[in-house]
Amino acid sequence: MTQTDPFDTVTCDIEGGLALVTLNRPQVLNALNSQVFTDLKEIFSQLADDARVRVILLTGSGEKAFAAGADISKLTGLDRVSGQALSHRGQTIFRQIETCGKPVIALLNGFALGGGCELALACSLRIASSTAQIGLPEVRLGLVPGYGGTQRLPRLIGPSAALKLLLTGERIDAAEALRLGLVDEVVSPEQLLARGRQIAELILKAAPLAVAGCLEAFYEGTHRDLDSALRLESHIFGRLCETEDAKEGTRAFLEKRPPRWMNR
Repeated sequence: MTQTDPFDTVTCDIEGGLALVTLNRPQVLNALNSQVFTDLKEIFSQLADDARVRVILLTGSGEKAFAAGADISKLTGLDRVSGQALSHRGQTIFRQIETCGKPVIALLNGFALGGGCELALACSLRIASSTAQIGLPEVRLGLVPGYGGTQRLPRLIGPSAALKLLLTGERIDAAEALRLGLVDEVVSPEQLLARGRQIAELILKAAPLAVAGCLEAFYEGTHRDLDSALRLESHIFGRLCETEDAKEGTRAFLEKRPPRWMNR
């Protein structure tokens, strides 16, 4: 296992094709402040460019929280200009995570509230501990979610269910989050990291370029009309047909052996 250069608020360990990124402010329930955003931006930039890394797990340190939201003390002095700038910066970094070209699996090991919930929404998949508590309570502070929550949540769970959570600021447990489709699985706290690794290992067995192609088609296509999205899918499919991995994958299937991916 190797570690990236040290950061103040986030750790990153790389083993094989898997990177484990951990928010590391347990004393404040991994609340998101300016330095956390700076560290996330740098880490995900490095991971996007690291050919060794094919899947990323994202979690919070300690047993209580993935991320309990923004540092509320930093919000009190904002005005229109500084508030918009703060929101835009968070949106940009979460969009960077969402479009880094590699699957990012959020492991929700406790509170995922406000900005913490929005960070999870920017990930490819979400696995929750049975103790997780999830919500967007910004309306109770006189605000709206500012890091993409008003847009990603309805795309994930539908408009009506999303509006209920957005308008009430209600906090839900892991079972309700699973019922709504906000998370993909719920496991016991002691199984959370192991289950994340299991899913990562399944992804690691697939062709790297094909995984990247699926992410590209999904994130680019879901914001287009259907005809345009289908053209994008055909373009990606055709592009992959010319790769060595597509030739190797079909050959390995016919020869009944595991493929040997070359990432080209």
